[in-house]
Amino acid sequence: MRDISGSLARQACAVAAVCLVADAGRFLIAGPPLSLGWQVWVILLGGILANSALAGPSRYSGWVSAAHGVLLAAAPLLLFPYDHYLQATNAGVLIAGYRAGAWLSAKPALAALAAMLAGLVAGNLIPVDRGDRDWRLLLIDVGVSGLLPWMVGRYTTARRAYIADLQRAEEQRQQHEAEAVRRAVTEERTTIARDLHDVISHHVSAIGVHAGAARLGLPEGEPAVRRSLSAVESSSRAAMADLRRLLDLLHGRENGDAQRQPGLDNLDELLDNLRTAGLPARLTSHGGPRELPGSVDVALYRIAQEALTNALRHGSGGTLEIDLAYRQTEVVLTITNEFGRPPRRTSAESTKRGLAGIRQRVALFGGQVACGPLDDGRRWRVRVGFPLEAE
Repeated sequence: MRDISGSLARQACAVAAVCLVADAGRFLIAGPPLSLGWQVWVILLGGILANSALAGPSRYSGWVSAAHGVLLAAAPLLLFPYDHYLQATNAGVLIAGYRAGAWLSAKPALAALAAMLAGLVAGNLIPVDRGDRDWRLLLIDVGVSGLLPWMVGRYTTARRAYIADLQRAEEQRQQHEAEAVRRAVTEERTTIARDLHDVISHHVSAIGVHAGAARLGLPEGEPAVRRSLSAVESSSRAAMADLRRLLDLLHGRENGDAQRQPGLDNLDELLDNLRTAGLPARLTSHGGPRELPGSVDVALYRIAQEALTNALRHGSGGTLEIDLAYRQTEVVLTITNEFGRPPRRTSAESTKRGLAGIRQRVALFGGQVACGPLDDGRRWRVRVGFPLEAE
């Protein structure tokens, strides 16, 4: 971050140096000779010190302005024998007046202005040979050298305060708007969560309960029907678990476990539900696990979930294989399912819709997907890869 205070200090030193060189140079070139006496050295050194003080802290601006005022009044008294009167400080008094008006509060600023004006008036009236000077020119000189810089300083301060007030008002307006948007989003999320709970969760729970009751009421045998009902129970439980996570997320609860979306760490739970439904499944992992972006982790889990759902609905009951490979620049998820028989038309259409959803999810995060039947025509493979930064 830029050092503003240091920059201001350097600029103040530069301004003081310019005033010192200008006033001292003008005094040495057009002023009385140094051989005139100690009075010349007093005025010259006084102007140098007064201009050097312009580089000091702003809280001393009043004293610096008073010093310039005293120097303006003292110069004609000490240099009176010299025929051509010259002010000891010209550029410095302008900057001193500006600093007093810009940096001081009302009362100290007015006191500094009075000191400078008194010095200017005294410096123009004290010499006897200048007593007949036109008073209108005197007023103009006092106004230009003393009043005008002070007024510019006050204007600068007032403008700075006005801009600061506008910025604060704009920041408060933006904060209020952001808070209003946040409240509206929170209310909308709460409404959506409530509707999801009322409309979906009760029906999904009822599906699981009725499927369990139907399975328990079946006579001995009927393995295919039992497997289907077990799949319905497992799917309904998994759906309820995902729905609860989504509801917690929409409610904006602070519990980190409630807000966390399922990822690859939850694949074992997903496969356990599949095995409970009677479908054998095997998970193989290659390479050391890596820290994945949250979006990619969730996307891989959802893709695996979609593939397992298709296997339950359209598979022949053969072993479902999941291969997870962590490579140097990518993570690859391969799912192989055994059909056992050519899928019916309706099943093929459902499978295409499921694959279309997988492709959309993969494309959203810049991955690649390849799917299709294997050589024997009885198995179907889906391979998904997401690029990763090389370690």
